[in-house]
Amino acid sequence: MNEDRKSILSLLAEGKITADEAERLITALERGRPAAAPSAETLPKGKAKYLRVMVDAREDGEPSRVNVRVPLQLLRAGVKLAALLPPPALNRANAELAKSGWPIDLTQLKPEQLEELIDHLHDVTVEVDDPAGTVRVFCE
Repeated sequence: MNEDRKSILSLLAEGKITADEAERLITALERGRPAAAPSAETLPKGKAKYLRVMVDAREDGEPSRVNVRVPLQLLRAGVKLAALLPPPALNRANAELAKSGWPIDLTQLKPEQLEELIDHLHDVTVEVDDPAGTVRVFCE
């Protein structure tokens, strides 16, 4: 069984899509068309557990896939951990992040802000200009 089919069946088992939606996605897979990823409208707004980023593309004529599943609990733990670090360590981390092109102020990151961000991940939209590739970003 391929990864796409497993993902669809997993979403169905978790109750995040209906049987009709799963059938439509599997049928699209069997026809060789890119299946539409579950969208913000098809997934119920509940407590998301993972952020998924899936990329299917062609590089030098060869298929290339990326499938990342990040536990949102890892993000929550990181925010809580940052709150325990002493201010000098956070300031040094901020300086290093800024040098690397990530101007993030870790001293301002609060757990309630992270929860608000996670709640809005259902509304994430990603557009890809390459007709040979697809990118899907969603919470599950």
